[in-house]
Order: sequence, then C-alpha cells, then structure tokens
Amino acid sequence: MNTRLTVLKTVLWTIVGVLAVVTLARFFRGLGSTTGLTDLAPWGFWIAFDVMAGVALAAGGFVVAAMVHIFGRQAYRPFARPAILTAFLGYVAVVVGLLYDLGLPWHIWHPMIFPQVGSVLFEVAMCVMLYLTVLALEFGPVVLEHPLLQQSPFVEIAAILKWLTIPLVIAGIVLSTLHQSSLGSLFLIAPYRLHALWYTPIIWVLFFVSAIGLGLMTVVAESFFSAAFFGHRLRMDLLSGLGRAASGVLFLYAGLRLADLTLRGLLGSAFDGSWQAYLFWFELLMSALVPATLLAVERVRSSAAGLACCSLLTILGVAGYRFDVCIVAFARPEGMSYFPTWPELAVSLGVVSAMVLVFIFFIENFRVCEHEPEESEQPAARPLSPLDPYDPGTMICLLPDSIRAPRRYSLAFVVGASLAITMLPDDALWGAQAKGQQVSPVRAVDGLITKRADAPGHELALATHRPLVKPGAETAPLLMIDGNRDGRLVLFPHKSHISRLGEQRSCARCHHQNMPFDRNTVCWQCHRDMYSTSDIFSHASHLEKLGGNASCLRCHKNSREARTRKTATACRECHKDMVVEGSFVKPPEGGVAGLACGYLDAMHKLCIECHERSVQEKPNEYTALARCATCHRGLGGPVLRQMPPYATDLQPKPEHDARPPGR
Repeated sequence: MNTRLTVLKTVLWTIVGVLAVVTLARFFRGLGSTTGLTDLAPWGFWIAFDVMAGVALAAGGFVVAAMVHIFGRQAYRPFARPAILTAFLGYVAVVVGLLYDLGLPWHIWHPMIFPQVGSVLFEVAMCVMLYLTVLALEFGPVVLEHPLLQQSPFVEIAAILKWLTIPLVIAGIVLSTLHQSSLGSLFLIAPYRLHALWYTPIIWVLFFVSAIGLGLMTVVAESFFSAAFFGHRLRMDLLSGLGRAASGVLFLYAGLRLADLTLRGLLGSAFDGSWQAYLFWFELLMSALVPATLLAVERVRSSAAGLACCSLLTILGVAGYRFDVCIVAFARPEGMSYFPTWPELAVSLGVVSAMVLVFIFFIENFRVCEHEPEESEQPAARPLSPLDPYDPGTMICLLPDSIRAPRRYSLAFVVGASLAITMLPDDALWGAQAKGQQVSPVRAVDGLITKRADAPGHELALATHRPLVKPGAETAPLLMIDGNRDGRLVLFPHKSHISRLGEQRSCARCHHQNMPFDRNTVCWQCHRDMYSTSDIFSHASHLEKLGGNASCLRCHKNSREARTRKTATACRECHKDMVVEGSFVKPPEGGVAGLACGYLDAMHKLCIECHERSVQEKPNEYTALARCATCHRGLGGPVLRQMPPYATDLQPKPEHDARPPGR
C-alpha cells in the first residue's frame, strides 16, 4: 500500500467535498452569494488563476509535442503522454473555471454561433475549444490501449488517431501559439488601467514566451510528482536538458521585459521606490532571473533538489505575473475594490484537486508513464490473509483495499462538505437576505407647479430648479419622499390630494392606522424599514403599563395554548380607534398583529392601487398615472415630471426669486 499516495488522495477528496458544497451554493444562489465580484469588479481570482495561470501551466503539452514530433527529439518521448494528459486536464480546468465565473454559464458555447471576428476574446475562446478537442484526440490512443477496448471498432479508431498524430500536433502548436499570446492581447485595450511596468505593446509576446518557459518547468515538476507518489524513475539526463532549454527561454523573457521598458523610457519607474517597483523586481526575480541563472549552472540542473527548486520558482513566478496583470497591477477606481472570498479560493483549489485525482486515475489505470519504477529497498509487506491468526488488539484495518480505500475517501469527502456548510455565508445557504435599511422621514420642500399646455396635467419641480422651469410656474409646498435617500425621489403634492379627495375627511383614505394618542400617523413611523417587515408592537411597554407578568392573560386568554403572536388577542380589541374607518387600506384578517410591511411595499400598494382606480375612472385625465416615471424622478434626471390635473391651491408666483440658481 502506497501510504504517501493514500494521504494525498485523502486530502484531495476532502477539498473536492468542499468544492461540491460551494458548487451547489454558486449555481443555486448566484455569484453574489459566493464571490467578492460585483458589477464594478466583474473579474477576479477565477480569471487570474483558473484561466490566465491555468492556460500557461498547460503549455507543456504543445511544447513537448513539438520537441518530440516536430523537432525529432525522440529521447523526450517518455514525457509526451504525461505532458499531453496534464495539458488536457489543465484546459478542462480552465473551462470548468469559466463555468463558475460566467453569469450565464450555459451560454459558454455561444461564440461558435455568434462569432465576433474582430474580438481578441472570440479568438481565445475558439482556440481554447479547438485545442481542447485536439488534446482529447492526441490522448485518445492512450485510452484505447486499455485491455477492455482491444476490440473492433476501438482498435481501428486508435490506428486512425495514431496516423493523425503529426497533423494533430501541428494543429495544437498553431492553436496554442494563437491563444497563449492572445491572452496578453486582451490587455492592450487598457493602457490607462494597467500599470506601466506591466503594460506594453508586446505583452502578447511576453505571455507566449513565459508560457513556453513555464511549460518546460511544469513537465519537470510533473516528473517529480510521479517519482514521489508512484515510484517512477527520474530521468535526470533528460530533465537536465529541459532545464537548460528553460533557462534560455526565461532569460529571453526577462530580457524582453527589461529591453521594452528601456526602449520606451520607463525603466526608471522600476527604481522609484513604489510598492509596484518592488513587486516588479520580486516577480521578475522569482519567475525568470533566479531560476534561469540557477538552471544555467550544470551542477544545479543535474541535481534533483536544484531542478525541483527552479521548477517551483518558475511556476509560482509566472503564475504571479499573470495575477499581477489581472488583479494587482490593474488599477481599479474608487468604489471598485475587490478581494476574493474563501468560496472563490475553494473553487479554484477544488477544481485543481479534482484534476489531480483524474490524473492519478489515468496513471494508475492506463499506460501513461513509460518510466520504470524504482526498485524498493525493502520487500513489500505481505497483505493479511483470512487464514492468518486474528489479533483482537490490531490497529490494522482487515478490509481489502478495494473496500477500505473508497470508505476512507468517502469519509474525507463528507468531512470536507460538512466543513464547507458550516463556513458558508447566510446568503449562500438561504439565498439573498434583505439588509435592514431604516427609512428616512418625508421632508417638506418648496416646489413649482406648471400647467401643461399640450396635454392635461401639471409638471412638478423643486423650487431650486427654477431656471429650468417653463414660464408660468407657481410655487406650492411639496413633500419629498425618498425613503432610502438614493436620489430617486417622489415629489408629492399633499395639499392637492387633500383638496381633490375631500378636504380633511379624505385623510382616512391613506392614513389607515393611528398610533396611540395620534391622528393621521405618517407612513414611516410604522413602516420603519425600507424593505423588511417592522415589528411595531412593544411587548416590554405593555408589560410595564398593564402590571407585569400577571397581565399576560389579558392578551393570551387561553392558558393551554402557546403564548405567541398568533394566539394573542388582536391589537384592535383594546385599541379600538387604531384602525381608521373608511380607509383605502383594509386591515388584515384576524385584526392588526403589530407587524408593518416594508416601506417600499406599503407606498407602492397604497399609491399604485389608487392610481389604477383613477385611470379606470377617468382615463383621459389620468393617463400619466399609469407610468412609473410620473412619480419617480432623479435629481440627476429630468427636472420636470407630469402630474394629473388637480384643483390645486396654488400661491401666486412671486415677481422675484431670491434663491440662488439650482444646485
């Protein structure tokens, strides 16, 4: 039993369990509940890691395929199949990551039927889809070599795919070259958003060259992985050659970056002492200069420790370069800040873990690696037999591996899923939660009313906007309704409504419920939250005024029932003058229960239903009431809005207005 591999699988299955829960939350509750992305910051960690860095990490497939099949370096053939498998799984991870990132993931195939030939992103999308297909065909013979598939028609299909190897390799090289460079071209349209140390007209060249260097070192890292977990022999002679090639490519990448800054006169910004300058040098040293220099030394690249260190530096450094371009060095205006949430990190780590498990599956069940396993210094332990004497104190599981391993991994999956559930935010578990927002009271303002000449009705405006108002406007007091102070206010002619609907007797039509000792209680005193229900019943004050706990039976008359709001006596049984007779708003069945709906719902229900009735009664006069814009307006929008004709009590327009021009 490979203990090291078992531990790795257990950890990976735990992370996949976390991924499963976050996936359900992401696709059932939306992006907003699981990510830090917003309309102002629409891309983040998933694009930087899953797409930009993921595509670069998968570059080893076309690099090794070109070395073996185009340049004839047959000595590196043992690396071809693992590299193609890594590339295939890498591009699958890219596509899966995009499914999480896209607002409408089921539209991911739309570039095929809605081509935008002038778009760089369209070229990237098509090349990724085509190259993923090419990689599947290149890796197809490995799957078809399985003993279970050694029959017609699979044998014939495998022969055809092997015959098409060279055309497929050429197609893969062309497609990889196009989209590896085009990922950098995406940022050519953002010269004022990307920092000068990263923005360059040749950014597409830097993306392509860095991908080649990273691809070579990814193949090296993959060899160390196979040696560590599967006992495959390290071919240090071949790996040293890959390190020497990577050294030249990384020196070329570093030279291009520094030469470009020098020729454009921007090299001085790398020494200005800013945090961007320090980040630039840290990234360039880690991704290129340090590993390239170490790999140029034969003693370093011929040692396992040296190669492993250089491959790790290159992978982290080039991935860091993609992160800097996408997020860190990409300027975001004020209000567009972004920081990834833990579900975002869990998705990326979970997708990678799932791909590693698939990689292990192929290594264990198909002829992917042609390395010979190293000879073990100790003979393998003999598995326990049912005939062996049973030891009651044994700590060894007596189940066979075929049963024992799935049970262990299933438990790891469940543990990971359970941990994820406990850490998910409420929005991800229960959906978007309404945030409490206290209602701002109505304000009295000076308004202007102008009679329309081309249609029935009046137009209202704030008096501060007098310079923009048509001639003939008259002043009148208005109420400004803007409960959440978002600027989409309503100018309400209160006096006009009173005059039109029946003077003081009409107040009851809208002011449907009164607080104790009050008359015509205003809406916001009960409907205190903009969107959520408000509890207007004070249990503590009732206990204090009615005599403490001994007064409970006055409201909860049935002592055998639970003392809840539903079983309590309706408020109007005691406060008989609370509900106003003749109101447009009818009390709920069973009486008032001490709950008031959100301010937005209350105002809409009251106003819209009354407006609908008015339109039905006099459609020619009240046509404007059928439109939302009749009432709602913004301070930054049109100054005037149409109102229906009222028998208004207008004050004479003053000859001179001492107010300053409109703000």
